Amino acid sequence: MPQTLPVLYSFRRCPYAMRARLALHASGVAYEHREVVLKNKPAHMLALSPKGTVPVLWLPGTDGDQVLEQSLDILLWALRQHDPLGWLPDTESAMADALALIGHNDGPFKQQLDRFKYPNRFGLASGLADRDGAAVWLLMLDARLRLQPFLAGNRFGLADAALAPFVRQYAHTDPAWFASQPWSALIRWLTEFEGSDLFAAIMHKHVPWQEDIK
Repeated sequence: MPQTLPVLYSFRRCPYAMRARLALHASGVAYEHREVVLKNKPAHMLALSPKGTVPVLWLPGTDGDQVLEQSLDILLWALRQHDPLGWLPDTESAMADALALIGHNDGPFKQQLDRFKYPNRFGLASGLADRDGAAVWLLMLDARLRLQPFLAGNRFGLADAALAPFVRQYAHTDPAWFASQPWSALIRWLTEFEGSDLFAAIMHKHVPWQEDIK
């Protein structure tokens, strides 16, 4: 029988993959989850996306397959299929604002996060300078969250789903230090996210997918 459901190649702890799973879950779009062992990536995933990183969404179709290799593309694709929770911004200015936040998150903040979390990979004695550099932006997010409950406004939305997994990774790199910082609104926002049914739903453990060898 030909493959009909979208297939998501994912890794549970990857924040990019979390972002994709959040959107797929929120959209209600049915899909097949294939958990990846990063040290032994499936040949089919690599054939679809030679860059070899997750997430990868395979959309098989009668008119030809489509492959989405970027988490933001997957997030937007899923919500444009169905957006029952109203995550997509409803004005051009709100969308531009969300994409600006995501752009900084995926660019400068992610670079600083990686150097903070894995300083040895970058030849650094410590990641403290990058921790503190990233904190400047997080304080800006905290100021925003003091004025409204979510980054997207009065309800959880596109920006929240896109950023929360990365702020979570930053927070868990040094939890005691993170908890001691003057960003109470950011901590409240992250705590609510981690305690939500939505987060629990996308963090179920999956048995690694085994590729059929013929």
